[in-house]
Amino acid sequence: MDRPRTPKESAYVYSQIIENNGFEPNSSPKQMARSEASRRAFLPPSDVPSKSKVVWEKFSNQNKFQRKRYHHGTFPDNFLWGVSSSAYQVEGGWNADGKGPSTWDTFSQKPGNILNNDNGDVACDSYNKFNEDLYMLRALRVKSYRFSLSWSRIFPNGNKTSVNNLGVDYYNRIINGLLAHNITPMVTLHHWDLPQALQDIGGWQNLNMIDIFNEFCDFCFDTFGDRVKFWMTFNQPHTIAWVGYGLGLMPPSIKKPGEAPYMIAHNLLKAHAKVYHTYDEKYKKLQGGLVSITLNADWIEPKDADVPREIAAADRALQFQLGWFAHPIFKNGDYPDAMKWQVGNKSELQGHENSRIPTFTAEEKAYIQGTADFFSINTYTSRVAHHTTMKILAAAWGLRRLLNWIKEEYGDPDIYISENGIATDTKTTVDDTDRFFFYKTYIDEALKAHNLDGVKLKGYTAWSLMDSFEWLSGYTVGFGLHHVDFKNPIRPRTPKRSALYYYQVIRDNGFPLPEEEKLIYGHFRNGFAWSVSTSSYQVIFSEKQSCQINMLLIWDKFAHTPLRVWNDDTGDIACDSYNKIAEDVDMLKRLKVTHYRFSISWPRVLPDGTNRFINEAGLNYYHRLVDALLAVNIQPQVTLYHWDLPQALQDHGGWENETVVERFKEYADVIFKNLGHKVKFWITINEPYNVANIGHGYVAHNLLKAHAEAWHLYNDKYRAEQGGIISITINSDWAEPRNPYKQEDIDAARRVIQFYIGWFAHPVFNGDYNDVMKTVIRERISVTFRLPEFTPAEVERIKGTYDYFGFNHYTTVLAFKVDYKNLQGAGTIADRAWLDSGSSWLKVTPVGFRKILNFIKDEYGNPPIYITENGISERGPMDLNDEHRTHYYDNYINQALKAYLLDGVDIRGYTAWTLMDNLEWATGFEEKFGLFYVNRSDPSLPRIAKQSVKHYSTIISCNGFPEGPHECLSPDLEVFLHFRLWCNISFSIGLKPEKQVRLIMYTIPGLISDVLYSM
Repeated sequence: MDRPRTPKESAYVYSQIIENNGFEPNSSPKQMARSEASRRAFLPPSDVPSKSKVVWEKFSNQNKFQRKRYHHGTFPDNFLWGVSSSAYQVEGGWNADGKGPSTWDTFSQKPGNILNNDNGDVACDSYNKFNEDLYMLRALRVKSYRFSLSWSRIFPNGNKTSVNNLGVDYYNRIINGLLAHNITPMVTLHHWDLPQALQDIGGWQNLNMIDIFNEFCDFCFDTFGDRVKFWMTFNQPHTIAWVGYGLGLMPPSIKKPGEAPYMIAHNLLKAHAKVYHTYDEKYKKLQGGLVSITLNADWIEPKDADVPREIAAADRALQFQLGWFAHPIFKNGDYPDAMKWQVGNKSELQGHENSRIPTFTAEEKAYIQGTADFFSINTYTSRVAHHTTMKILAAAWGLRRLLNWIKEEYGDPDIYISENGIATDTKTTVDDTDRFFFYKTYIDEALKAHNLDGVKLKGYTAWSLMDSFEWLSGYTVGFGLHHVDFKNPIRPRTPKRSALYYYQVIRDNGFPLPEEEKLIYGHFRNGFAWSVSTSSYQVIFSEKQSCQINMLLIWDKFAHTPLRVWNDDTGDIACDSYNKIAEDVDMLKRLKVTHYRFSISWPRVLPDGTNRFINEAGLNYYHRLVDALLAVNIQPQVTLYHWDLPQALQDHGGWENETVVERFKEYADVIFKNLGHKVKFWITINEPYNVANIGHGYVAHNLLKAHAEAWHLYNDKYRAEQGGIISITINSDWAEPRNPYKQEDIDAARRVIQFYIGWFAHPVFNGDYNDVMKTVIRERISVTFRLPEFTPAEVERIKGTYDYFGFNHYTTVLAFKVDYKNLQGAGTIADRAWLDSGSSWLKVTPVGFRKILNFIKDEYGNPPIYITENGISERGPMDLNDEHRTHYYDNYINQALKAYLLDGVDIRGYTAWTLMDNLEWATGFEEKFGLFYVNRSDPSLPRIAKQSVKHYSTIISCNGFPEGPHECLSPDLEVFLHFRLWCNISFSIGLKPEKQVRLIMYTIPGLISDVLYSM
């Protein structure tokens, strides 16, 4: 039976005595044990803007890849994971057992103050249900629970003379219950619910409140301090001062924004300092606890980090929000100059004799400075600051920057995140996907701050344990990890999906690298087809170079229709590959590919789509291209149809007209006859799903017939002589359930895959549409589309028309059930933690690649697979150091390698999309997938290699990922590949950064140096 051992404080003291072989002069064991809790050193006042602007200099110019790349690693073993609540929001029992009324009782009971006239009279009824709350805490495996004391439950009229022993007993039960299960209590002394009796004498406007609050805190220290070691005096004093006395939205509802908030803050700071000194002088030596104040701040990002006044605006906003209280406590006992100057200048302009912001005496400054043993921060979101305006910015990366700013601004203190969470509306009960994404991204940003930036982050507390009374919003929103049914008198609690997720994060102590994401060493089969791809319309000059007849294709007409393509771009010139065969072949040689996938423009060869006239000049272009490839031992992979239908055929209905099947067969016959003796790899149609579902309506039936006719034509007439292979290229995302614990989402993911890949693969490999499609479409109530039926002869004609499985893949989606308003009865979203690309639909999800390759293996009898497209885009100014593309290819190709080596998937080739930046269909030239950059500002359209060229060519040279020294690796790349692997290993086992460096030094030849060793 497991018998866990937990070191007591004495264990640490004794280990220190052993290490020092006795006692340091003028010290004692107790003093050593609390050395980290000593008063903070004086820091000079912040400049305007502060020197902490280095945070913007460090982070604001990060590209999207650097900003969002997920960091895998773990926190230290003693990291304090917790959840939080506050007394008024959860306790209820507003007048039970002698409790006195608080300002929030009075405020919320007045009709019209709270949405739906909600109040906290019962709330979650935690006053009577703490055992249930404790059960939730135990199930989460948290190490701490942050809660607040109801001042009016302990002192009903706010003074010690009114002490309520039943209220004291309640908190003793909480504290003892927590400690019995090794959960550390973190206690907030005042979380906004001031006794109404004290508000009746002026509340925080009354200077006597400083001593009254100290009396209350003194009692709490004396009563609970033998067991409570974390104390926070106030929760969000900024909110008390500004929202309560400035905006007047919260109790005591005083709306005097000009002066009242500054005076209130002044008194709160003095009250906090007095409480701190009371604990420091009377209790710290005996109890050994820590005292601080909980502040709140959003991260403030300047609109333009390269503009000094925008930096100044962001810094000023942080000083007004966070520095208002943190600067006096953590720096020099006084308000930040940015705040004093701003308020002082405005006061003078408004005709005030003195500044509206009060001043501290020298004695008060000395008394306030250093009155915090740690930095407690509540944070939820970010904002963008313009020098005149502010707006909300939902960005998890703001948390990392805020933590760095605190480190730089306040002398690198120990930091505890005391609140962080997101609200969802009442429609969301247990399936809280938004909260799941929130914690997945925000906690990882906290991990980055700790592991990568050296921020002394000691703990993370999620807000909140359960849905509760959310102040002005009442019960219309919930922040909880547990759902509370407020319509039910017994207030049942139900864990949400986010509770399970947070439990897993705590269990793993962060985000160790999952096994499925680790890179492996190994090689693909001999003769593996390494390729890169383009398509005709996207790269080839589409004007009438070849002849003087009309050879328009549907994309010519579409692109020349205003507002159809981004920036009204067209393929009239594209990359001018029609005139640059030699340059394009040089790029291919540089990549070291063995194959090149390109498409033939149907109207370039058959201008009107029929075989009545063959354009020999157009046909000759493809002869020249194929010959140039073969001359350098690069095998052509030719797609017959990549979306550029002759406009003449579209004028007669295009793919909706069944005669197009015969036209396609005639076109294929011309191409096979003229190029088949040179080309041994054929693709009939590229991505018929997109042709059918996006471009032309539901015409899949004719596309499948056309493919089958071309395949049979080649098989019957040309295969024996030419010896090539032919198939169709099908595209599909992988789909995971949005909630993997929800059967309807699991079913939705299955439907997405069957409607995507199965729509075309199932007929080709099995002869007919799949049963999932048939069932779903048959069950649609409002039928706008019926799935056509193949005759038995057609089933026989289509089934087996493949020599391999041609497959294009880019990303993964999360699927969930929706009513049958769309074709497959499923909606899709992306995980917010996934890396972005230049395309809204494309997220970096390598693991899904391996999964869908295995799906093909299992669903279609493990056919030979050629990956015919895979790649990533970018937008915006060109950066030739395309690290996101290198990352993408590394991880996707490695997942393909796993599918081949570990899973037995019969992968024969891999094709990167794309050779060079080109016209990306409706997004024009804005999205760039290329390994080579095409400089469109230069009329000669020069091709320039990006960094990914070298990386992809090395993978090709190595036929995968070699282990150890290998002739295919250049010395610098060999070191890099080893470095990458050991980073994955070290992060996965939770090594600290300095140990990672040493591990790398001992395992990578050529990296040992005095500089690294000194780290």
